Amino acid sequence: MPAVDGESSLPYRLDMRSSLEYLPEKKQRELARVVEIIHEEFADALDGSSAAFKKRGRILKIILFGSYARGTFVDEPHTMKGYRSDYDILVIVNSKKLSEPGFWDKATDRLMWDKGVSTPVGLIVHGAREVNNFLADGQYFFVDLLREGIVLYELDDRPLAEPKRLSPADAFRVAKEHFERQFESAAEFRQLAVYAGGNAWRNRAAFLLHQAVESAYSAFLLTLTNYSPPSHNLKFLRGLAEDRDRRLVEAWPRDQHRFTAWYNILNEAYVKARYSKHFEITKEALDWLLERTEHLHRVVETIGKERLAELAQASGGK
Repeated sequence: MPAVDGESSLPYRLDMRSSLEYLPEKKQRELARVVEIIHEEFADALDGSSAAFKKRGRILKIILFGSYARGTFVDEPHTMKGYRSDYDILVIVNSKKLSEPGFWDKATDRLMWDKGVSTPVGLIVHGAREVNNFLADGQYFFVDLLREGIVLYELDDRPLAEPKRLSPADAFRVAKEHFERQFESAAEFRQLAVYAGGNAWRNRAAFLLHQAVESAYSAFLLTLTNYSPPSHNLKFLRGLAEDRDRRLVEAWPRDQHRFTAWYNILNEAYVKARYSKHFEITKEALDWLLERTEHLHRVVETIGKERLAELAQASGGK
């Protein structure tokens, strides 16, 4: 691995852990069920296809990462305004074509409703070549995942690429570019939502607020990890972001059913606010979502600037 200025070049451990013994038995059973559902739905998605890439389709690895891999998870919905950690799962397949959302919609749906899985599941799927490219590009998200992750399944023990470390100067430059671009986008969407709401265009405002929240989480994840998954699912993005910094939890209280219901409406707004004649949102819900989005943006801005200051100092800048 290339040495960073001021650091020695130490060997990087690629042998991720595979034991879940530190988790409660219930969690171990749930994760076994998660793996089972992923395999079942993947096989069903490929069944009967004549396409060569589907016939050769394989799941290479299923990896648990995030708070459950680190042992820092929270599973007390009555605390922290109803917050609970998700299972964060990376599935690596042998073809990028097999990572398209259409192959995984049913798996995501089953993981949400299966009675054997009571903990929310966040699913990321990538081709092996993609993951190796991410590692070669020094994307912190995958470098950290490789260091902390726990293998739940692997077809064989073939290692992933050796990760590259960005120089401090490059790390600062990349993070600054991400933050400036994505946070500006988030702020613009929020301002447009305010305008739409002021004109009683509530469905349009809901869609714009969805984009304001999605862009904020993207800004946060890209700035801190150099990676944000290509997803419009705000629940999933929220889980990934909150796992990185619990200060973000305060943006979305979960201690009242209506708050959860309103966030669900916001999550659905990306599609339904534009295309469904049945989509509706009340002024009360919209006002609350706008207020909480403003709060989220303030927290993301604070954390983003903290991160940039750390990277600037590490690179010798100001």
